[in-house]
Amino acid sequence: MLKTLDKYIIKKYLTTFFYCVMIFSIVAVAIDFSEKVDDYIEDNIPIKSFIKDYYVNYIPHINGLLWPVYAMLTVIFFTSRMAYNSEIISIFNAGTSFYRLMWPYFIAGAIVSALHLFGNHFVIPHANKGRVHFENTYIWKFNYEGKTKDIHMYLNDSIKMYMRRYSVRDSLAYDFTLEEFENSKLKSKLFAARAEYQKEEQIWRLRNYRVRTISPDGMYETLTSGKVLDTMLNVAPGDLERRDNMKETMTTPELVKFINAEKKRGARGLTVFEVERHRRTADAFTVFILTFIGMAVASRKVRGGMGLHLAIGAGLSASYVFLSKFSMTFSTSGNWPPAIGVWIPNIIFVFVIIVLIVRAQK
Repeated sequence: MLKTLDKYIIKKYLTTFFYCVMIFSIVAVAIDFSEKVDDYIEDNIPIKSFIKDYYVNYIPHINGLLWPVYAMLTVIFFTSRMAYNSEIISIFNAGTSFYRLMWPYFIAGAIVSALHLFGNHFVIPHANKGRVHFENTYIWKFNYEGKTKDIHMYLNDSIKMYMRRYSVRDSLAYDFTLEEFENSKLKSKLFAARAEYQKEEQIWRLRNYRVRTISPDGMYETLTSGKVLDTMLNVAPGDLERRDNMKETMTTPELVKFINAEKKRGARGLTVFEVERHRRTADAFTVFILTFIGMAVASRKVRGGMGLHLAIGAGLSASYVFLSKFSMTFSTSGNWPPAIGVWIPNIIFVFVIIVLIVRAQK
């Protein structure tokens, strides 16, 4: 059952937090608009379009990235004021221990963390569909990554496809190979100098092809060739054209389904998607970590007051962001498993919390 002190601190936490969200959202939109206004003018985009299709969806995106930082700034702001007004000292003098004082911070942090967790997995990816579509159409028109060289893909359990090079703009594949297996043995192999995707017919047109067919006993081979061959394959340009912001548009169930499907096809470069999946949960847990760090730092009354508390909080936040980017880079490059790379900063900062709480004013 919540006591008066709990309700008082929870109310301060939540009201200050959402006020912080509102202020920083306005600032973020203003900065982003100043950077992209030239593109809006150049493409003659209607005001209603970039407000409705972009900025309405941009606000959840930017807040999803910054909510942990908002949590620390919020806690430092109102806790530092409580310490400056001697409210923390009065609470201790009334017989409340420091660890009991952490309870309302835990509850408020849990509320914000739960909202952040649900938003990361479902709400923000849904909003990102509109934002990313707008950016891909008007801002980052040719921002592609992955699947352009040495593409290996299983179309089903018995057919494997290979492209030495793929051109996104022209939907052209060079040095195309299609291998068919039966009972784990090679049944036929098709070579083509070039494969062109025909959008209207939804087929691949092969140029200068050769087909090597092997008899079931492996004793005989036949070779046929030709100039043009039309074939239907279980793959479309959309399966090969991957934008670097594609992972942001999928809810977590969609992301897991996509990763599993790509693994079955033998696709490479899925580490960034694995990192994204783990990041969504780790970021929500970060709210707890930065909440308690802010509380331990700001609960002590010092001569520098709120300014010193904010400086310490900003330094710790910057350290956390730097460590997070560093470990995620190692995960993306394949040196660390995605889960370890994403969670290492949180694990390290748990020990920082322990040190700060032990040394906090009791």
